[in-house]
Formats: sequence, structure tokens, C-alpha cells
Amino acid sequence: MLDAAARAAAVIREGAAELRSITWEHKGPADFVSHVDRGAEDATRTALLGAFPDAVFIGEETYDPAVGLGADLAFVVDPLDGTTNFLHGFPWYAVSIGATVGGALAAGVVLNVATGEIFSATRGGGAYRNGVGIEVSSTTDPARALIGTGFPFKGVDRIDDYVRQFAMITRAASGIRRPGAAALDLCDVACGRFDGFWELTLSPWDVAAGILIIREAGGLVTDLVGEPKRIDHAGLIAGNPTMHAWLLDVVRRA
Repeated sequence: MLDAAARAAAVIREGAAELRSITWEHKGPADFVSHVDRGAEDATRTALLGAFPDAVFIGEETYDPAVGLGADLAFVVDPLDGTTNFLHGFPWYAVSIGATVGGALAAGVVLNVATGEIFSATRGGGAYRNGVGIEVSSTTDPARALIGTGFPFKGVDRIDDYVRQFAMITRAASGIRRPGAAALDLCDVACGRFDGFWELTLSPWDVAAGILIIREAGGLVTDLVGEPKRIDHAGLIAGNPTMHAWLLDVVRRA
């Protein structure tokens, strides 16, 4: 998985060098794709299925709803998380690869292409940043907490719900940040940069690796009602145990 992420990152860096010539394509409102996303996904597929030819490959750009996660081995891949950032030259985007065994998360890798930082985890083996163990923050006071989020840019029908949540959290926390790459947001929770994170709608490839990395770093990741987060198309709340409980309560009340 580390090798596959590195190959995808090489494709993305090559694309970054010729950014002004890249053609943007629309997948939906405010949702873009380019040949760089597809090339990075091809690179990960070649590397992963070359090593594990019987595995199931679930990639953002070639997603088939009929393909499930119940296989003996499946890889869930976002070849370029933060495409809008990338297309604007905003240096915050990543390759995210999660692996499931029998439907359960087993390993995760997130490579920040712009900085070279690598987050990784294996089930029961801990979480790491550049090979050094990481843990979620110890912050317990919302007034000292830095919270990450993602805007509902695809689901504009949820903006009113989100604005109520945002207002309540803003009044209580020390700050809110929206960098625009969910896989990296989750890793920032895992290493303690963010004390918590919430978003109303995310896709499996956005979260597969990050969920495991947070859990292995001692954090909690649930859906918006507090059930353990699955790899699905839905929202999530994450954080250290105390801040997760606080965020969950605020989102419910909002």
C-alpha cells in the first residue's frame, strides 16, 4: 500500500508541474476530476492488484456500486483526495488507501502529496506518522479545542443543518478549520492537530484509511448518531474520546 501510494503521488506531482494545462471535468456541482485523478488511480490499481491479483479494488474514479467490501481482501482508494485544492494549486491533497479483510478494516495509508508526510496504521498495530507512533490529543475543554470540518458542498440541501451545527461549535471551540481534504483531516485528528472533526456526507474512499488510523491512535469515529462508523456514504464525527462525546452532543442538539 505504501508503494502504491508513492506511485500515485508521483503521477500527481507530475500533474502539479503542468497545472495550467489540465482540463477540468465536472462529475457534479463543485465536484471535479482530471486525467491526473485517473492516472493516479491507475497507478494504485496496478501496484495493488499486481501484488494481490484476487483482491477487490474500489476506487473513486471507477466506483461500481455492485462491488462490495465483503471480499477476502479489498482496497478502498481515493487516488487524489482534495482535487479542488490540487487544481487550484492549494498545497493540501493526498492519496488514501484503506484495506479490508472480510469486510473489516485491516490497514490504512494516507500520503500527503504536497508535504510528503505519510500516515499509516494496521489493526492492532498502532498508528504512525513517518514511522513514528502517534496519539490523539488530550484536550478535554472545548474552549481550547481546534475542530476540523468539511462543508456540505455536494449536499446543499443540508446547509441549514450544517450552519446550525457550525454556529454552536464556533461559539464553544477555540477555532474551526476546513482544509478541504477529508483523509488528511482524519489524520490530523489522529496525530492531535485537530481535537475533533465532523462532516455530514463523506464517501467510503474519503474515510476508509482515516477511520483505522484514528482508532489505532486512541480516538473514536462514529456516524452522526454515535454508532461505530462504517465505510459508507454518510457523515461522521471523530475525535479524542472527550471531544468526540462533546461534538456528538452538539451535533445532535443542533
